[in-house]
Amino acid sequence: MKLKLCQKRWLGISGFLIAYVFFQFFYPYHLIRREQLSIFLYDWDYIFQIYRDAGWLAQFGSDFLEQFFGLPIVGPVVVAALITSIGLAAYKISRHFFGKWPSSVIAVLFYIWSFLRETENVYCTRYTLVVLGFLALVLAALSFHKTWMKIAATVAFLAVGAWALGTPFDQEHGRVVGFPMLKMDKVIGLDTEVYREHWDKALSLSISDARLTEESYCYNLAHAMKGDLPLALFSHPQNYAKSLLFWSSSSPFQVGVVGEAWYHLGDMTLAEQCAIISLLSMPNHIGSRPVMRLARCNMATGDEGAAQKYLELLSKTLFYRKWARRVLAGNPDENTARWLEQAKARLATSDIVYDMNEFRPILLGLLEADPSNTLARDYLLCYDLLRFNLDEFVEDFTREGMPEAPIYKQAILIWLIQQKELTDQNMARYNIDKSYADQMQRFLRYPDSYKNTYWYFYFNAIQD
Repeated sequence: MKLKLCQKRWLGISGFLIAYVFFQFFYPYHLIRREQLSIFLYDWDYIFQIYRDAGWLAQFGSDFLEQFFGLPIVGPVVVAALITSIGLAAYKISRHFFGKWPSSVIAVLFYIWSFLRETENVYCTRYTLVVLGFLALVLAALSFHKTWMKIAATVAFLAVGAWALGTPFDQEHGRVVGFPMLKMDKVIGLDTEVYREHWDKALSLSISDARLTEESYCYNLAHAMKGDLPLALFSHPQNYAKSLLFWSSSSPFQVGVVGEAWYHLGDMTLAEQCAIISLLSMPNHIGSRPVMRLARCNMATGDEGAAQKYLELLSKTLFYRKWARRVLAGNPDENTARWLEQAKARLATSDIVYDMNEFRPILLGLLEADPSNTLARDYLLCYDLLRFNLDEFVEDFTREGMPEAPIYKQAILIWLIQQKELTDQNMARYNIDKSYADQMQRFLRYPDSYKNTYWYFYFNAIQD
């Protein structure tokens, strides 16, 4: 008997450790993102308003637990405990009807099913709680001695469960089955570290041969914030201008990514718009990340009423309240005060109507408002290059004082050849050393040796 108990205990421990290790080390950003998509407010009015419809208990428990998913150890522990509990509950229920081995198989299947569902990108912990809750109710009903009492208790408990827990899956955020997307987790990690402004960490997650637009977008922004975007641009695959700036509402993830560059460039209008769209796409239309971003955007633009609204929400959370209360009291920490001063200096001074697929006027407006905005300068010049618009590039290049960067001079050299104006005088005018012309001749003979140049990108893209 003790041996059987020991075996069952070790099976439970093994299941817990497998889930913990996977979510902690092999799928680390999946749970962090889930925390960003939800929020739990310690406010009775909010609680009674939100958690009152069918499934209120599961939703309450999910939002409460997911606020801890941003922590590196606690989140995986919580998920591992839930998944393991489902397996154990399935085993105990099965033992009322089957033998040891059939029950073990059923328990493992429930464990694997719950494990895989937890790896789904749009999944909510709410639905794991629903499954666990229903299993617990059935297990409680089976504890009665008489058969009729077991049947009656099961029906009664399941009816209560349908009201308090709701359905175990839905079309958007529950899913019947799920599968891990390890490559996508790296992209989510890139976006997360960019949001946290951990630029070196973001670059360490970059995949040199990845061709996802979002991955290149985060890679470029991280280098831009470190001040070396022109030097690193073609050391990574680029999806034309979309790798720098793009507008897409095809998924909540893309919308969140889009807003990051505009936020740091200084266009708070577009950053705020992205955050609002992100809110609309979330399960409860509220999440910690977009609410934090909306608070900061309105702080930068000076809209105190809107900023206060979002700060008051954050002041009722567990992990953001200290920061929010300091800002509300007019005593922000040093980092926030420094960021606020910089953000206000970068704000565009005029509103313009623009094509959502043409971002050059916005970048020019940001530079007009703050000529020292080197981030906007690098984005403008690189944006011109990735669109192959060398005429506008030359115009912007000369306007911005002809900054030193090899790819800029490589582009000027192409333009001079196209204009049939490649002379020593013109090369001197654009501060191009004669060695660049020699280097271009070598490129034409051995192009694969110059893959990190604008020449290689330009001529290969034109041929395609």
